[in-house]
Amino acid sequence: MSEEKIVTAALIIIGNEILSGRIQDANLSYIATKLNDEAGIRLAEVRVVPDIEGEIVEAVNAMRVKHDYVFTTGGIGPTHDDITAESVAKAFGRKLIRHPEAYRRLVAQFEARGMEINEARLRMTNTPEGATLVENGISVAPGFQVDNVYVMAGVPQVAHAMIDWLAPRLEGGKPVRTKTLVCSLGEGNMAEGLTAIQDRYAEIDIGSYPFYETGKYGTSIVLRHTDEALLARAGDEVAELMRSLGGEPRDKI
Repeated sequence: MSEEKIVTAALIIIGNEILSGRIQDANLSYIATKLNDEAGIRLAEVRVVPDIEGEIVEAVNAMRVKHDYVFTTGGIGPTHDDITAESVAKAFGRKLIRHPEAYRRLVAQFEARGMEINEARLRMTNTPEGATLVENGISVAPGFQVDNVYVMAGVPQVAHAMIDWLAPRLEGGKPVRTKTLVCSLGEGNMAEGLTAIQDRYAEIDIGSYPFYETGKYGTSIVLRHTDEALLARAGDEVAELMRSLGGEPRDKI
């Protein structure tokens, strides 16, 4: 049997506004789900970095040699703190240029709308030399790709449109499937039995997540693997463990 191909990605979230807490990231969950379900790519690492060139360069260079794909969000707008294009160019040792196709598209849009064409807006056409464009189905301003690094907008509607366009075009492996079982038992009740199940199914990622609602403690057990039959067998054992301890397992999709 050939070894299963595992394709991984990293996400770099760029922006002081995220780190300050002023803006809550709304892209991580969507990107992770889209990559797994449509491309069979596992989001394995996430970094949040400030609008500082050196920090962005370091993160891009570290992640692009560690993972098959790197995605960034944020920092490709028209203002002074939008420095992702410059930083990615520096990470690859390439010149920053005004991408001719991006320039053509933006100028055409501005002229059609009667908008002023100024230097700030044209900054959104800057890319590292040799980059290819990532389509933006919401507005014309594109993202771009350099090797295995894909640079996207931070605005959720635009970032989601970009990953929607990218996902079917990426080469991945088998999607990871998830089975979730929930019961009104505390983690401590199940810990020993759950450890034994994890030992028997070492290849499955089994996570235990406690919650408290309507005055009661409970636990969600989440199992993740690409093999649905194996996942079902392990799930059956978790359900039986819950019943043996007086819990009533229920599926959560």
